[in-house]
This record gives sequence, structure tokens and C-alpha cells, in this order.
Amino acid sequence: MTKQTVNEYGNDSISSLKGADRVRKRPGVIFGSDGLDGCQHSVFEILSNAIDEAREGYGKLITLTRYADKSIEVEDFGRGCPLDWNANEKRYNWELVFCELYAGGKYRNNDGENYEYSLGLNGLGSCATQYASEYMNVTVWRDGNRYDLSFKKGKPVGKKGQELKIGPSDRKKTGTTIRWRPDLDVFTDIDIPEEYFRDVLHRQAVVNAGVTFRFRNQNGNKFDVTDYVYENGILDYVAEIAHESPLTAPVFISAERKGRDRPDKPEYKVKLSAAFCFSNKVSVTEYYHNSSWLEHGGAPEKATRNAFVYAIDAYIKKIGKYQKNESKISFQDVSDCLVLVTNCFSTQTSYENQTKKAITNRFIQEAMTDFFKERLEVYFIENKPEADRIAEQVLVNMRSREAAEKARQGMKKKLSGSIDIANRVQKFVDCRSRDPREREIYIVEGDSALGACKLSRDADFQGIMPVRGKILNCLKADYARIFKSDIITDLLRVLGCGVEVQAKGVKDLNAFDINNLRWNKVIICTDADVDGFQIRTLILTMIYRLVPTLIKEGYVYIAESPLYEIESGSKTYFAYSDREKADIIESLGGAKASINRSKGLGENDPDMMWMTTMNPETRRLIKVMPEDVEVMNDMFELLLGDNLSGRKEHIAENGYLYLDMADIS
Repeated sequence: MTKQTVNEYGNDSISSLKGADRVRKRPGVIFGSDGLDGCQHSVFEILSNAIDEAREGYGKLITLTRYADKSIEVEDFGRGCPLDWNANEKRYNWELVFCELYAGGKYRNNDGENYEYSLGLNGLGSCATQYASEYMNVTVWRDGNRYDLSFKKGKPVGKKGQELKIGPSDRKKTGTTIRWRPDLDVFTDIDIPEEYFRDVLHRQAVVNAGVTFRFRNQNGNKFDVTDYVYENGILDYVAEIAHESPLTAPVFISAERKGRDRPDKPEYKVKLSAAFCFSNKVSVTEYYHNSSWLEHGGAPEKATRNAFVYAIDAYIKKIGKYQKNESKISFQDVSDCLVLVTNCFSTQTSYENQTKKAITNRFIQEAMTDFFKERLEVYFIENKPEADRIAEQVLVNMRSREAAEKARQGMKKKLSGSIDIANRVQKFVDCRSRDPREREIYIVEGDSALGACKLSRDADFQGIMPVRGKILNCLKADYARIFKSDIITDLLRVLGCGVEVQAKGVKDLNAFDINNLRWNKVIICTDADVDGFQIRTLILTMIYRLVPTLIKEGYVYIAESPLYEIESGSKTYFAYSDREKADIIESLGGAKASINRSKGLGENDPDMMWMTTMNPETRRLIKVMPEDVEVMNDMFELLLGDNLSGRKEHIAENGYLYLDMADIS
């Protein structure tokens, strides 16, 4: 008798992670990911501590070294991290900083103590990064002493009570140096590219005026050294982006405000600053808060959208430049000619999460909105020629956008217009349901497959679209030829979501809107033979080039058709591969069986089609979700593109795999 295992969920089932395991086993909770993104964020946690020191006025140089063995070193010339005995906590500070989550010196910043405007307020970064490291070596110079400390796999090195090594040093020397290597047992990838370090250090130089960020990148036995520094911070950066001949000269504005997010919350301080100009050649909007780049914006982005549209719209109305019945400008019209960098600091910050890519403070949004409105109003009054140029350019952008939108709507009407008696797609068979969440469209080859699928489908939610003849190879064809193909335009009309066009000169044809997709599943259903595979590939190529989002979002499927029909006694079995056929024959235990190569879709009876191909309970669908679009693109280019030599080489190396399918009789 087989012993059964019973999974019980009782009091003893609850457990807690302790020590380094709190990070090592769940790095995504702290760093946002256990992949390369999370590893990169762990680097920023250490760097941010050095930046906080520099912002407080201690040290004007921060050096980051990228070693060939994937270890990283951050060196600053601040006051040096306190590591010695803490009488208040009755513990060594090195334990609190590097071995205790939610411990640090930045919790009372709103009371005017250390680090009033800090990147890190949670007390997580140093400890979490240490926990997630293969090793970490810390050296601190302060109070005339040198302090050395080492960790391996999240644990301090040395006997209990002897972990911290203290020796004399030059009394004038201060600062902290930390070298570590992220642990591959924690992160799936630790090979942080050179570009990440350069981008981060460049951005930090922008928002920390006068601080030099030195990047040392090991290249063999030497180090390539690059310095990033902006003496005037964001103002110099905006001037650099705008380069020559901007519409308006770069302007710097700043202010300080006090407020609270809710009446029952404590008051906190906000330092607001921004640099901007307008240009008809470039457009950039970047938001920084407490030196963190807000990649996802949040409150500052909302404030910018509100204030700039309000102020410029008011000025256009004031000078009477709107044409009769003309619509109001949008932020897109403004942002298309705006170069703006904001750099704000606050003593209380609500980040969207630990990765600090967006902030949510209500007061900061309100304060920034009022700040921009006030300063823009004054700027327009004091600089009328510049204000007129801004208004003119924004109106040009709006009118160009609306003209392009009309062109897109025309294409959208052609590609996604309602399919009715007056606008019928030839031989398309719709389903009864009008709910896109349950509708499925089968794209099949030829009229015979159409007939078989039509008889076997569930008409409530399954539609059929036949492909008449060979579909155009969309990888090689230009857009003008593609959109002359009735087969392709009919397919796009049936899908309903429009088309994504990436080429220059045809941007007005871009009418894609995923919300207009009429189907929950787009299923490519072809015969399991060479012709069927070719048609399947051509359809997939069309989708990949014209509506790739459908693949990325997981709407596209391939219906597997059985290769063999095996009959034994009164039972029928279907095998989708030679291996399955062999397994079925083996499972029959020598019973007499007849094996037939499965017919094409058009020759299958409705019951078989329903069971093998269309019944959601028994069918086999392969979701087309390429993990690497680049790989998919390369393969399409190889098989269907202009790379003739590459295709010949591929056939020479792999052609033998398909000899059985070749018709060489």
C-alpha cells in the first residue's frame, strides 16, 4: 500500500527569516528585483550614502571603481561612517549600520539634525547590500583612527568582539571606502554594465552641483578614468542639452516651502529648483528628488503637466493666438519643445517603493504646481519676446499633432472600422459574443480549413478568419506594398487594434490602440506540414512587424495539430509528436493498433477538430511570448530577410534535420 503524504497547515507551519536571510532569500523585497536591476540598485544604496555626505558639505569628490572581477568600490572624503560603540543603543555602530535593517542616522532629519535632505531615510541600504554581498570590506577614517571591517556572505569576519579592527591614522584624513562583490547566490546576474555606472554618476553630477564623481573602470592592468562634474548643476545641464540656438535661454528658478500631506501629519520642508528652456530641436523632461532620478515621475511630473499647460494656455488666450474653434493645448504639445530638469529636496519623502523611482507626496505636488505657475507668469511678463516664441512653437506642435491624428484616424477607420454588411471582410466568420475578454479568433489556411473549423467551433465565442493564398512576407516588404495587400488589411481590420508602424515617413499611419483589440486570443491554426509551417511563420511575421505588442502582451497563440491518429479497439488517440506516438503505442501493451498520419485541417471531421484543436478543455495552445525580441527578430531576418549568405549557412548546418520532410521523389 502506497503511503500518502498529507500537507498540513498548522501552528508549526509559520516561520520567519532571520539575519541575512531576510535579504538573501528575498532580495526583490528590498531591491525591487533579484535580477540585474536589483543588483544595480544595491550599488546605488552605497553610493547614496557618499552623496549624502557631500551634500552636507563634507567632501567634494566621490570615486566609484568597477573592477574586472565584478566587485565595486565606493570611496568618499566625508566625515567617515561612525563604527565605534554607541552608548544610547548599547551596541557597536558597525552592527547597526551593516547588520541591522532599519537603523541609521537619518531618522530625525525633519528636526534639523544630520542629513536634512537625504537620499536614504529608511536605514536599509548599507545593511541590505552587505547581506546581499559575497564579501564586503569597509575602511573608515575618522577621529584620527582607521577602522577596518569585513563581511562574508552576510556575516562579519573575526572572533566575537574582535570584528572591528582599530588603528591610528592621519588625524586630518576622513572618509569611508567600501568594496564589495554582489553575490550570485542572491542575484541572478551581477555583471553590471559600464553604461549603468556612467549614467548614474553623470546624473548625480547634474543634481549635486560642484561635486566631482570619478569613475574608474578596470581595463586589463590599468584603469580608465572619467570625471563628471557640473559646477552650476542643472542649469549647466539644460544648457548642454539645448546646445546651440535654443528658442529661449536656460533659466534657473528656486524656492523653499513648508507644508504637510495631511492636516494630522507633521510639517516638513521642501527645496524646489528647476532649470528650463524651450527648443524646436530637442525635448527632455527629467525629475530628481533628494538626488534620486525619478524615472517614473510621480508628484513632480504631475505638477509640471498641470502648471506648464495652465500657464502657457493662459498666455496664448491673453495674446489671442488661438484660432476660432481651436482646441486647448496639451502637455504633449508643450513637452515636444520643453527642456526641463527639476531638482528638489524634502525632509520627508514618500517614495512609491524602495527603488525610489517615483514619489507620491501630496504637498510636494501642490507646492511645485503653485511654484511653477507663479514663476512662469512672472517669466512671461518680464520676457515677452521669449513668451511669444514659446506660444508660437507650442501652437505649431498642437496643430501638427492634430493633423497627424486626423491622418491616423483615417488609417484607423480603414484598419479597425466596424465590420458590418457595408464593410464586410470576405469570408470572415464572427462569433456571437461582443465581450473582448472571452472572444477568440482562429486564423486558418484556406477555405477547406474554414469549413472544418466553422462546423466544429463554439459559435458563442470563436470566430474564424481564413487566409486566402500565400500571405506577403512582411519582413522584406515596404509598408506601401504591405498595405496594398487585401489579406493583410483584412486581418488587421478583424483584429481591430490598428497597426504599429516604426518607419520614418509613415508615422501618420500609426493607429495602434490595444484597447480596441476585439479578441482575447489570436490563434494561428495551420496544417502540421511544411506548407502549414510556412504560412504560420508568415502570419507570425506579419503580427511581429505590424502589431508586435500583441506578442509582447501574450495575446498570440499557435494551435497544435496532431500528427498521428491512432485507433485501438474502440478508442482513438492523438499524438502531436513522434515521441508521443511511441509512448501511446507502448502504453497499449502490444494491443493491435492502426496508425494514420493525421489529415489536414480541412479533412478532419467536426468532432475530431473540436476535441483536438478548438475545445478549451482538450486543445493544445502554445503562447507566443518571445523572451528576447532581439533573438526572434534575428531568426526572422535569417529565415525571411535579405541575409542570403546567413540563410545558406543555416541550411548547410541544419538542413539535415528536415530531410524527411523534403519532397525529392
